Amino acid sequence: MDLTALAQSAKKSAIRLAAVNTEHKNSALKAVAQALRNNVVEIVRANEQDIEKAKDEKIPLALLKRLKFDESKINDVCDGIEDLIKLDDPVGKTLYAMQMDKGLEVYKVSCPIGVIGVVFESRPDALVQISMLCLKSGNACLLKGGIEAANTNNILAEIIHDSSIKAGLPENWIQLLQTRADVQAMLSLDKFIDLLIPRGSNQFVRFIMDNTNIPVLGHADGICHVYVDNQADIDMAVKITVDSKTQYVAVCNAAETLLVHKDIAEKFLPVIKTTLHAKGIELRGCEKTRKIIDIKPADEIDWRTEYLAEILSIRTVDSLDEAIDHINTYGSHHTDTIVTQSRTAAAEFLQLVDSANVLLNASTRFSDGYRYGLGAEVGISTSKIHARGPVGLEGLVIYKWKLIGSGQIVADYCGPDAKQFTHKKLKKEFRL
Repeated sequence: MDLTALAQSAKKSAIRLAAVNTEHKNSALKAVAQALRNNVVEIVRANEQDIEKAKDEKIPLALLKRLKFDESKINDVCDGIEDLIKLDDPVGKTLYAMQMDKGLEVYKVSCPIGVIGVVFESRPDALVQISMLCLKSGNACLLKGGIEAANTNNILAEIIHDSSIKAGLPENWIQLLQTRADVQAMLSLDKFIDLLIPRGSNQFVRFIMDNTNIPVLGHADGICHVYVDNQADIDMAVKITVDSKTQYVAVCNAAETLLVHKDIAEKFLPVIKTTLHAKGIELRGCEKTRKIIDIKPADEIDWRTEYLAEILSIRTVDSLDEAIDHINTYGSHHTDTIVTQSRTAAAEFLQLVDSANVLLNASTRFSDGYRYGLGAEVGISTSKIHARGPVGLEGLVIYKWKLIGSGQIVADYCGPDAKQFTHKKLKKEFRL
């Protein structure tokens, strides 16, 4: 089956899947989790084949870490599916209800988006998380994982498809694309694909955005900041900075730039240098920073770089306003945090930093769908469309307007003797 035919079949499945009730979807989720647990040996064997091939091809260590999908990670994703079952179904919620006139009511009701195309990196757990979020939200999905995870992705997609179909879901609601050419071809299928979510390099995401008419949700960079205010608790600032940078360096919500207020710099910078150097982090700093601690120089390129590695750039700023301006100029609108004991400074930072996730006295690594209680995520969006930040279930639904009448026609509401609309808000759920 060629890609157009695959997408067309996914579209038909999406229409049927949108009508599947919550109990039925949860039963399918439970069946998938059980099937994954039952096939641990086969999944791990396939993953080991991918890892050996990746080692032979000398792929970067960061990608190799993401590629590993052992029994522990399989248990983690199954636990995630069971958590997802407990979450409210985002479909069918009444968002607005209005009586236009007696016997004439209009409702705004949440519904699935339709067919979602997702291109993601080498993490096999992403395939499970994304497909399960699509299932719960009633969306069909076309998935394309990295070629380095081909064996793992193939067996996972097969298990998910077969177990969910046995549980009664429509055929072809989940399909796995195989080649890079499929990604290129997918960009022209706006008749069948309703939303694209690319997860990869800046260059790749920009390419997707520039070469399709399909709406694109996601982020290109993860240039995240920690700002240590002049009223920060130093011990807290050290803990948050270290966690933001080192807890997992190769992810989009890891800190890449540290901003430090000049009034606290002489106390804070020597401590953070010692701590981060002990963890193998290379530091690069502006001229003001390098007058206090001896580190490599940072330049304009550093402020715009997502390292995804053991490197952190540091800039000493004169004020909160300068820190905010730096973030809004060089950041990627992903995740930024302030460390301060000042409610005034915190309020200004949270209000004026133009990012999808703005944090107070917490590590940037918290900006994550699972940690936010969203049931994992399909990605993090820096767009200002219907979904922003970690995109979980609520970001995978849209809405439709349902108007229920009793024979009314517009002509009755026009002219000199026109009937008047009541426009009375209703406090009830949509029901026929």
